[in-house]
Amino acid sequence: MEGELVMASVTLNVPDISCEHCERTITNALTPVEGVRRVAVDIPAHNVQVEYDEGRIDVERLKAILEEEDYPVAGVKEP
Repeated sequence: MEGELVMASVTLNVPDISCEHCERTITNALTPVEGVRRVAVDIPAHNVQVEYDEGRIDVERLKAILEEEDYPVAGVKEP
């Protein structure tokens, strides 16, 4: 159906995450993006978990946004 939400979740491994400043930068970069529903940064694990609407944004765009903020993604884990 057109307009139907297709929610997905992905965990992005971002080795350069090291502090609360990194967490804020990443959260502030992803949260306002159309289609992103939730962002959770795990500093010790260097991971960013994102819940998003697949109809509005995809993993490649999420990765590009992080890379624009100088946080390159080293790996992607989708459930």
